[in-house]
Amino acid sequence: MIEKCSVRAPFFEIGPKSYLFGQDVIDLAKAADAAAEKYGVDIIFTTPVVEIARVRNATKRIHVFAPHMDPLRPGRGLADILPESLVAAGAEGVMLNHCEKPLTLSVLRETIRRAEEVGLATIVCADSLTEAAMIARLKPDIIVAEPSELIGTGTSVGPEYVDAATRAVKDVNPDILVLTAAGIAGGRDVYNIIRAGADATGSSSGIAKAADRAAMVDEMISAVRKAWNERSAR
Repeated sequence: MIEKCSVRAPFFEIGPKSYLFGQDVIDLAKAADAAAEKYGVDIIFTTPVVEIARVRNATKRIHVFAPHMDPLRPGRGLADILPESLVAAGAEGVMLNHCEKPLTLSVLRETIRRAEEVGLATIVCADSLTEAAMIARLKPDIIVAEPSELIGTGTSVGPEYVDAATRAVKDVNPDILVLTAAGIAGGRDVYNIIRAGADATGSSSGIAKAADRAAMVDEMISAVRKAWNERSAR
């Protein structure tokens, strides 16, 4: 068995998607690295595939994930993302089934198996509680429970959804970490979701579109730490 990266709660996921490219991605990764060190919070940085190696080389603390991969094996295949190539580039994990890159259940099952084979951790998106429970049976490492209609809107889910999503996953497999997100626009949103019981949350446009991205990263990761410490002290 190939050893995978170990992401611990509380954690945070940052995905620049296609909002950023080139040096802006590297600068954001460095800001995330600094915040992870400052607050003692694990950060998954889901970088564009072409920037995996540069992000890995520019950082020390964050977990570098790819935004997608295909379940093919070395050999024939053009323009697909080979799992082994992600490992070679320095990725520790991969995001799958995002609403902007959906997979059928059968392909998702096969892709999770391929990730296991090469030692990549898996963070799998689900846009409903039913889908989250179904995906939990495939045994990914992390499930992202986020209603797709709220992604990028600046309107986040409430505590009732956090609780329901966490139960939907952990009733099937208590070892799976649950990230609840969508519409995370600032530190207050982050604080509320972690305080409500999520293992993690994350943001894409809320950070990528911020006037000062590094300051927004610091604000959000600070909120993760504050909310988690208060939960732990209860």
